[in-house]
Amino acid sequence: MVAIVDSGSTKSDWVILDDFKKVFLKTETIGFNPNFINKELIVPEIEKNTSLTTVKNSIKKIFFYGSGCGVQQNCDIIIEELGKVFIGAEIMVKEDLTAAAYAAYRGKPAIVCILGTGSNSCYFNGETIKIQLPSLGFLVGDEGSGSAIGKQLVRRFFMQKLPADLSSEFEETYKLTVEEALKNMYHTPRPNAYLADFNKFVVERKDHPYLQKMVHEEMLNFFDYQVLAYVEAKDAEINFIGSIAYYYEDVLRSAAAELNLNVGQIVQKPIESLVSYHIQYIL
Repeated sequence: MVAIVDSGSTKSDWVILDDFKKVFLKTETIGFNPNFINKELIVPEIEKNTSLTTVKNSIKKIFFYGSGCGVQQNCDIIIEELGKVFIGAEIMVKEDLTAAAYAAYRGKPAIVCILGTGSNSCYFNGETIKIQLPSLGFLVGDEGSGSAIGKQLVRRFFMQKLPADLSSEFEETYKLTVEEALKNMYHTPRPNAYLADFNKFVVERKDHPYLQKMVHEEMLNFFDYQVLAYVEAKDAEINFIGSIAYYYEDVLRSAAAELNLNVGQIVQKPIESLVSYHIQYIL
């Protein structure tokens, strides 16, 4: 059996293929971004999933694509921890941008972007992936992402920048204190996922003019910092992977049009396309 894993900062999608390249099992775990999760939590989280533990001894190869896996040290952490559960399996770990490039590939070169809990971009010509810019994470990067939009919302609430109606609804929805917010942002694991959770509030009210403007500004930031640096940006199709791109598709396309950029397809969950790519090109 072969496991294909697409792991973001919030959750991981797992697909297990049998020896005939047919889908045997689909399941989920939390995200295993080594920049945020304590590595000692990875094995217990996998072992909570009885579907995975049932087949763990039958899995001979794992293709793991994860956020935070752009540096070898983090790849080594994932390989070590997965190896404790899937004993004897050959484990390949690459960053989530590689998965996005594979999932969005439609036979022609394109810029591929991730807009989920975090954000990132690359250029894929069908054979090689060019990463023009570093991923700086949610503290100073991740423009346009769920964590960036959540950060804007929380900051504007506490700094009394939200319109009265939104401020009142936010307070009623979360009853959030400064002390609680600071604790979750600075003293708990996965603070980026914590901030991204506030997108539910924004998505439910995304037609509100104030929130539309806020999200539009974040999308412009994303294009400015993570797309326009590519010389191919003005001519190539720009494809997106991730829930934030999916939920804010209209705002995203509007921001792109303002910059004369061509947005192609937007895929909320890349796992199915990623599996198809592996079956066609890798396995």
